[in-house]
Amino acid sequence: MRNASWSLLLLTGMECLLVLVLLNMAPILVKGEGTRVGFYSASCPLAESIVSSTVESHLRSDPSLGPAILRMHFHDCFVHGCDASILIDGPGSEKQALPNLGVRGYQVIDDAKSLLEATCPGVVSCADILALAARDAVVLAKGPKWDVPTGRRDGRVSLASDADNLPGFSESVEELKRKFAAFGLNTQDLVTLVGAHTIGTTACQFFSYRLFNFTNIGNGADPSINPAFVSQLQALCPPTGDNTRRVALDTDSVDSFDASFFENLRNGRGILESDQKLWADASTRSIVRRYLGVRGLKPLKFNVEFGRSMVKMGNIQVKTETNGEIRKICSAIN
Repeated sequence: MRNASWSLLLLTGMECLLVLVLLNMAPILVKGEGTRVGFYSASCPLAESIVSSTVESHLRSDPSLGPAILRMHFHDCFVHGCDASILIDGPGSEKQALPNLGVRGYQVIDDAKSLLEATCPGVVSCADILALAARDAVVLAKGPKWDVPTGRRDGRVSLASDADNLPGFSESVEELKRKFAAFGLNTQDLVTLVGAHTIGTTACQFFSYRLFNFTNIGNGADPSINPAFVSQLQALCPPTGDNTRRVALDTDSVDSFDASFFENLRNGRGILESDQKLWADASTRSIVRRYLGVRGLKPLKFNVEFGRSMVKMGNIQVKTETNGEIRKICSAIN
């Protein structure tokens, strides 16, 4: 299980006043390759509010869907770009890939699409719905709000085999950096996007190997885990326990989108091996320290930078203009 592939954003379950600030940031915040903020202002002016209200309705009954939708967006963008290929049903589709078997929240996207088709038929893409829903999920977790460039079209290819290269939970920082760089995302984007682990949970099966017989030294646990934290995790995930039991990725504020996740890394309380490695590696530790406001370093504001990195990720290999299509339903190609 240690080498199994999965998404770095393995998630389940203070909106900040950043709108004016974000509008004055670098151009990437307002426009991508063929996408732009307000793409539907004339063709479907209620598009964003319909998505937002749909997400809010679902999260009111099941808050764990918030981080799940965020994870779904990540999985989608890292395979064929942000084209909603993860939403397509069928044997051998991306949904059937091992890293995607635990992805949840499809009904949220489907419901938003149904409402949009009733209001503006054939106008709003499933890819844009997913990008907007991911932003709205963060806002509902008291996180930042950023402008989402829209204008994506939906892809027509969805293959499970193409999802095998998603970032893994035990990979080295160098390997993670390579996978992110392949999509134009730099080391700061990597650290920032992994910071989404400030909300949501993961299953014991994805980290319990770090707790027992990891080494022949001391308590046998991964030495990068704070010794005082090991016993807590061992109690939650005993060797003969339920491997599907969910554990908070951010033990300090599982339901609030904030920078406490980075404090956990400094204190050896990162749940996933790949998370804790961000503190062990010098190139990523320096960025974590900037988010923590360490004296002597130029500080970074997580709520601001997360929006920047999400826009960059959301513009990975997007299909626009005559490429792709606008699906009538998100789970099937037209």
